[in-house]
Amino acid sequence: MTLPNHMWHEYINATSIEEVLRILAEKRERARVVAGGTDLILELERGVRKGIETLIDVTRIPQLTQITIDEDDVIHLGALVTHNDCAASKLIRARAYPLARAAWEVGAPQIRNRGTIAGNLITASPANDTITPLMALGAKVTLVSAGKTRVVPLKKFYTGVRKTVMEPDELLVDISFPAMTKSQRGTFIKLALRRAQAISLVNAAIILDLKGDTVKSASITLGAVTPIITHASKAEKFLAGKKLNDKNIAEAANLAVKSAKPIDDVRGSAAYRSEMVRVITRRGLTAIRDGEEQAGMPKKPILLRTNSEFRIQNSKFPESPIETTINGKKYTFHNGFDKTLLRLLREEGMLTGTKEGCAEGECGACTIFLDGQAVMSCLVPAPRAHGAEIVTVEGLADLTPSPSPSGEGRLHPVQKKFIEHGAVQCGYCIPGFIMSGAKLLEEKANPTKHEVEQAITGNLCRCTGYYKIVQAIEEAAKSQS
Repeated sequence: MTLPNHMWHEYINATSIEEVLRILAEKRERARVVAGGTDLILELERGVRKGIETLIDVTRIPQLTQITIDEDDVIHLGALVTHNDCAASKLIRARAYPLARAAWEVGAPQIRNRGTIAGNLITASPANDTITPLMALGAKVTLVSAGKTRVVPLKKFYTGVRKTVMEPDELLVDISFPAMTKSQRGTFIKLALRRAQAISLVNAAIILDLKGDTVKSASITLGAVTPIITHASKAEKFLAGKKLNDKNIAEAANLAVKSAKPIDDVRGSAAYRSEMVRVITRRGLTAIRDGEEQAGMPKKPILLRTNSEFRIQNSKFPESPIETTINGKKYTFHNGFDKTLLRLLREEGMLTGTKEGCAEGECGACTIFLDGQAVMSCLVPAPRAHGAEIVTVEGLADLTPSPSPSGEGRLHPVQKKFIEHGAVQCGYCIPGFIMSGAKLLEEKANPTKHEVEQAITGNLCRCTGYYKIVQAIEEAAKSQS
């Protein structure tokens, strides 16, 4: 991929909402807020977002990270709540399960550690997974600017594909929705071309208010089949007052198709998508009826993160150097602020163990630890490293306790088992796999095979040799127990 000479001209690590609003008021269309950056970095590289001169990093604003429920039984998500935060939240899993499931279906652990729910909403792609359950939940977003605050229902937030009502000087600070009641049950179903790291072909969120086996009311939303995520209104109306039996489920699924207006593209035909709307709506309704709506959702998902603390760092680049700690060593970079973290590490830090495989967050070869979280460094702006603790594959051995005086045995257990079991193969993607495996063992000492597989869903092996990789991580876990 050919990258622009300068992805941005100015980068500001903001520490307060007031600071962000002041900059947005001044810069307007020339500024862009960055949190996870998993969409924005690619948009800048591909020229989708033009005329952006200033990036405002909001990841050091603590009050935006909270998941709370108020006295009115309304759940609030701060603008920095990530997909992994939602997938792991006991509150979201208990009172907004379709959102937890959708968040778990997004990307891979490294993406879910950085990508935010708010960013997913603002990107405004009809295939973005978390919009669908939030629309079904009746969510609202709070937008603030220097002069006003407004609350917009999510159903009125979108004006088209990748278009919202947000003004250039506004910041999304809160997502709110009523918590599901004891009589409500729901689920989220995604159909994609792969089980992980895949864009939805079709997705659906279903929330039913039940009295026994009778539906009092239904909320069914469909994603990736219309320009704007939409309610299957005819199916919702049909189900009201009906028993949740096979006949009514089949009819509701047929009616849901009438709300879909899919297109033909390289990932699927319109006819296929229409049929899949019927199929997944039926599956979702049946699962709720049979009490199996949470089947397949791990009770404790693998997050690939341990300590996720960060330091508040108010800084502006290029005026300031990037001062960071990599593998326990202090680094000061006077260049590279307009690059990705991957390129900063490789080109300025000369730490070439971290590989560039796709530069799109698809392959995981660039996986590193950023403040205790496994992330894909190709999607992280370099200035986010300022004040951060970073570990790359070069420093992984230093995490191994009590190395021998001779220097032998300094390899991390995952590294040693990769060698012993022939899992290294061509070697190119292996640094990313090793980082994911090492973080998994920090998170869980004795993972199951399924958990090992979940941990490496963000890593692609072009040698297709996953059996040895999984075996090596399993054996590394045994060697530590």
